[in-house]
Amino acid sequence: MSHPLVPLHLSLTGRPVVVIGGGPVAWRKVTTALDGGAVVTVVAPYVCDDLADAAAAGCVRWVQRDYLAGDVAGAWLAFAATGDADTDRAIEQESQARRVFCVRASIPDDPAHPGSRSPAVLRRGAVTVGVSTTDGADPRRAVAIKDAIGWAMDSSQLPLRRSRSGPGRVTLVGGGPGDVDLLTLAGRRALAEADVVVVDRLAPRGVLAELGPTVLVVEVGKAPGHHMASQGEINQVLVEHANAGRLVVRLKGGDPFIFGRGAEEMAACRDAGIEVTVIPGVSSAFAVPLAAGIPVTHRRMARQVTVLTGHDEDGMIRANWPALATGDGTLVVLMGVAALPTMTDELLCHGMDPGTPVAVIERGCSAAQRVTVGRLCTIADLARRRGVVSPAVIVIGAVASFARDTEIPTRDGEIPTHDRRSAI
Repeated sequence: MSHPLVPLHLSLTGRPVVVIGGGPVAWRKVTTALDGGAVVTVVAPYVCDDLADAAAAGCVRWVQRDYLAGDVAGAWLAFAATGDADTDRAIEQESQARRVFCVRASIPDDPAHPGSRSPAVLRRGAVTVGVSTTDGADPRRAVAIKDAIGWAMDSSQLPLRRSRSGPGRVTLVGGGPGDVDLLTLAGRRALAEADVVVVDRLAPRGVLAELGPTVLVVEVGKAPGHHMASQGEINQVLVEHANAGRLVVRLKGGDPFIFGRGAEEMAACRDAGIEVTVIPGVSSAFAVPLAAGIPVTHRRMARQVTVLTGHDEDGMIRANWPALATGDGTLVVLMGVAALPTMTDELLCHGMDPGTPVAVIERGCSAAQRVTVGRLCTIADLARRRGVVSPAVIVIGAVASFARDTEIPTRDGEIPTHDRRSAI
């Protein structure tokens, strides 16, 4: 009668492990043992480059010869990966006689007595998943199942929240420009594990519907003229929930470190002694122009790009206007709708060509995206007449001529839509 394998997670920290074999399969077994903190000895006359490097670095001890009886003595775990079925079988038999667990890389001869097998392993943060078939004889199936579980975890299809309390921590997640599909897999995993989500107005709102019913959502979004929470209050919310032992996700639009005050929130958490990690996001400074057909750099038009904010802490715009006006690159302005007249005046006063193409992309990367295309000397008035509102990204420079205007203007001084093929 065949019995199923018993799944078991071993602690190998500081314990001796013997790997017999020197090829790529043996190397994979070595990395598994080293990841677990084991003291690894490799027995093989020759080894692959990775194993040779590990031995040279002192990560493993290499005994340069063929397997001999007695090599597994004193080990907690042995891996038989010589590539020769008879030798692997002899290693397994010796290990069993010495009561040492042995994993054979080759398929077992007798399915009724398969010996020990290595599962297909998946690690996501604090979660480790091992998958094996009943007799261990179908590793490809185990890998396929492991990959399916990984996809489900990455796409937030599995419940990943802790059921037991532990130390609180904060994860700053860049949510991208607004489309849920542009949120990174790492960001989705963090949300799936979260107890509390502190969310911005410009974060991908659709992902909130995927959260469990017991996840606390704290709205701190800032809108022009309507500040729901000050930065100090946001910092306090993060610290208080983390100090209460909760996993807190701070979900922000774009990338949290590009005019997103992520550095301030990270500093506040660290000052309070709270563990904080950062998951980068797709920045609207680059994704939104792309959604409008604009390459912010171009081999013949723009070999550099400058990103600036149109809304400083005190409402002033601080920029080196002479340098920006005479540069040959692209200017990308975030949060600049209200300051558009001031910015265009400054650039014109400091010598930028009045005919420079400008594109204003509202609600980029969403179904409501609208693009307004004009020239530096006319764009402020055109934006006012068309009722342009935040959130919007402004692109100034020759590459803005690639934009696809969603309402094609025909008056003088405004740029018609270009065929997408012209961007090639």
